[in-house]
Amino acid sequence: MSGNLPKRRKSHEWTVEVETVYLGSESQPEANRYTFAYTVTMQNTGTVPAKLLGRRWVITDGNGKAVEVVGEGVVGEHPHLMPGQAFKYTSAATIETPVGCMQGSYQLMADDGIPFEAPISLFSLAQPRGLH
Repeated sequence: MSGNLPKRRKSHEWTVEVETVYLGSESQPEANRYTFAYTVTMQNTGTVPAKLLGRRWVITDGNGKAVEVVGEGVVGEHPHLMPGQAFKYTSAATIETPVGCMQGSYQLMADDGIPFEAPISLFSLAQPRGLH
């Protein structure tokens, strides 16, 4: 979905914050399966309403194994946010090591017809006591 999108304008801005939680009950360390929930809060901080069309994630485990996930919307939705509005959702990712990271971007379409991306900064996935 990424491509030759125009450079972001201040009128086309979304901020993205992510919180993570290790899901011990969903994980199987003996089978190298570590599952993490991540809660994303996105907010339209621009001046033009926009709709989320898709997402691109790169999920990397502690061994450097990276998996790219590309898809439409988030959790089955395509939030359309007015300036100042926010949308929050929770999803999960499973990796083969107790520590990893994720990063990516959302692809959006502003109501003025201009496509743009909102970057999702790198964040950690870490089993408690997995980082020292």
